[in-house]
Order: sequence, then C-alpha cells, then structure tokens
Amino acid sequence: MMKTLITKEIRANLLSFRFLASFVILFVVVAVTALVLAGDYTRKLDEYSQRQAELERYLRTYAHFNRIGNIITPTQPPVPFEALGRGLTAEVNMEAFDDDPLPVMFPLIDLVFIVTILVSLIALILSYDAVCSEREDGTLKQMLSNGLARSKIVLAKLAGGVLTLAAPFLVSLATGMLIILLHPRVSWTGADWGALGLIVVGALVYIAVFELIGILLSSAHKASASSIMTSLFVWVLLVLVVPNLSPYLASFLRPAPSRIKVAREISRLTDIDRDDLGHKLAAQYQAEVLKQYPVLAERLSEDEVKRRVAADPDYRKAYEAMRAADQLGWDEANRIQSDKAHVLEDDMTRKEMAQTGLARSISMASPLADFSYLATDLSSTGTRNMVHFGRLAKAWTDAFDHEYEPKKMAVLKAKDPTADLWNTPIDMTDAPRLRYVEEHLGGRVRAALPAFAVLLGFCVVLFAAAYIAFIGYDAR
Repeated sequence: MMKTLITKEIRANLLSFRFLASFVILFVVVAVTALVLAGDYTRKLDEYSQRQAELERYLRTYAHFNRIGNIITPTQPPVPFEALGRGLTAEVNMEAFDDDPLPVMFPLIDLVFIVTILVSLIALILSYDAVCSEREDGTLKQMLSNGLARSKIVLAKLAGGVLTLAAPFLVSLATGMLIILLHPRVSWTGADWGALGLIVVGALVYIAVFELIGILLSSAHKASASSIMTSLFVWVLLVLVVPNLSPYLASFLRPAPSRIKVAREISRLTDIDRDDLGHKLAAQYQAEVLKQYPVLAERLSEDEVKRRVAADPDYRKAYEAMRAADQLGWDEANRIQSDKAHVLEDDMTRKEMAQTGLARSISMASPLADFSYLATDLSSTGTRNMVHFGRLAKAWTDAFDHEYEPKKMAVLKAKDPTADLWNTPIDMTDAPRLRYVEEHLGGRVRAALPAFAVLLGFCVVLFAAAYIAFIGYDAR
C-alpha cells in the first residue's frame, strides 16, 4: 500500500507544471553556475600563482626583515571545491567593487545558494497543497474511507515529494559536475567526492524539512490559496529573517569591542609608544655601556667605525656591547608594548568568539543556516577551514619568527658586525613556505555532524507536528 501511495504522489507531481518549471530552472541554473564558477576558480588560481611568483622575486632580490612581515602574509590558495561552492573564500572587497561592482552587489550563485534558496522554495511550492488539494478534489475522503492510516498518508506524501524533487536536483547536479570534470584545470580528489556525497545527503534531508513544512501547513488550512500564503511567510522567516537577524541579536546580547578602535589602539601601542619607550630604554642601556667603554664616545663616520671594528678587537668588543645594549632596549620595549597589545587582542578575540558562537547558535534555528554550515565545513570553504588555515599560518609564523629569522640575522651579523640587521637587503629564498593542505575529511565530517543532527531533528519534530495536525484534519 505504501508503494502505491508513494507512486501516486510522484505521478501527481511529475504531471504538474510546477515540476516541469522546477526541473528547467534547476537544470539551467546549476549548469550555468558550474560553468561560471569553474572559470572563476581558474582565475583565482592564476592570480594566486602570480602573487607567489612575485613573492619569490621579492625574497630573492629586495627582502629585508623590517618590512618582510607586510609582504609574506599567509595566503590560502583556492580549493577545488570552489568550482561548485564559493563559501567564505569569496573575494568580496572594495577592490573587487572598483573593478566590477556587479559581483559584489549581486554575488554569484553557488551550490549552497541553489539548495538553500531555490530548492527549498521549490519544495514548498510542490507541497504547500499536499493535503488541502486532496480535500478540495475529494480524494482525501476516499482514501480515509478505505481505512488508510493517516501516518502512512503523511509518510507517503513526504517520500513522494522528496523523491520527486531529488530527481531533477541530482540530474542537474550531475550535469554541473560533468562540466567541472571536463574543465582541464579543475582536479577533484577522493575527499572532494566524498564531501560532495555527504552534502547531497544533507541536501536531501534539507528538502525533507521543507516538504514537511508544506505538509504541516497544508494540514492546517482548508484551502490551497491560504496555505501558499502561510508557506511563503514561513519560508521568508526561516530562510531570510532568522539567519540575517542572528548576528544583530548576538551583538546586542554579547557586545564586542570595535575592531577599528582596537586596531587603532594597538597601532599606537606598538608604533608611537613603542618607539618612544625603545629610544628611552636604549639610551639608558647605552649610557651604562659608555661608562664602561669611554672610547665609544668618539664621533666617527660609518666607514671609520667599520675600519676600527675590523682592525681593533677591543673596539669591536665595545661596539658589540653597544649594539647589544641598543638591541636590549628595543627588545624590552617590544616585549612591554606587545604584552599590552596582546591583552587588548585577547579580550577582543574572546568577546568576538562568544558573540560568534551565540550568533551561530541562534542562526541554527534556521534550516538554511544548518545546511550552509554543513556544506561549507565539508567542502573546506567555511568557518571550519578558517580555523584550520589559522593553525597552519600560526605554525608557519612561529617557524619564521623564532627559527629562521634569528639564524639569518646571526649569519648577517657574522659577515658584518656593523650591518643594519633589519634594513639590509638579504636573499630569503631559503625561507620556510606556508604549504596549505585541506583538513582531512574525517575532521570536516565531525564538524558538520551538529548541523546535520539539527536538520534531522527538524524532520522528526515537523513529521510529528504534521501527523498531529493531520489527525485532526476534517476531510469533508
């Protein structure tokens, strides 16, 4: 009997104009999106390669430690999944706006947008009259008079609706993947295919959520006209209002300091105040060295200093003591001011993390947010990947600052004790490089499980609510 009911639902959906229009829209949108995003991915890949080539030229020719931190900032290469989903790696900035405002004002469509917006709306369009249209046609009364259990009717409508929409979605997605596979510069790994398979499973659960919303609302209305209005209102609330309102609500409940104000204060502490303190401390330590080595009080030109350092061991010892005193003063100034800056940074980070966590929790009341978290975490284009890249960048920064830089300065100082260690150009082609590697699929799956569990919870609660509403539904 269940098979008959499901077949009936599928046949009714397939013969409707709504299904045909949905299939055409999905097919065209997914195919065009895959074509555009594949080209966008290759453009990003070329730009990243060009930046790396320029960096290598700089490290070989112009690099010095005083400015290198502004040049070799950690940069993530585009991931292959960006040929299908843009995620948080999208380049939405004012530079892009100056080049072409349309992609910023009207962001490109991707897989997440198609599922969360287009597919959810189609699911409601197919299911908003699942019950009340049967009542209007008189078929619901006939089914109930034949002793069919209402739970089976609800389950059959759910299964029929999901299978009906899954078919055009999967066909469209397969077409989009064919376009990506035929692209000569887009290469997917086994992990990418595994992530895509899990995203498809999440998409089917997401479809089931909105099918159940349609069945529930249809069971609460006697007429299809009123049901579709309520369905659209609920769709707007869950898809548009809740996710976009959550950051503002979280910022009200758990405020965080302004990044601009904190950055301005940190800049003052580590620039102007640090320079003042550095000059003061360096002068104090150098005064102590002058008492021990009065010979340093002589005013000599830079060339004369170099000659005396090379010829007179005692003068070289005094000169190195003076350099060490100067460095000690600046190191202490850097430490003191860095500690003050870290206090501000840590406080801002802690409050921002609390605010972000609250916003994420609030937004998970929306199925759209749940699927977005699931899809972007699995595809290495979401907040999970930002944390992963941050760990890689920190490991690289520590290796550069605490291992490479001191060794390179020691070599430079050994060659020329009078050299300006911070501003002397030096070949840095042997510097450590940041090698980005995507997180293992297992870690991404674990990160996506909470969002998937919430979607399943939506299904259970909505099915129970639809069944309860259908029990009291008057079929006459």
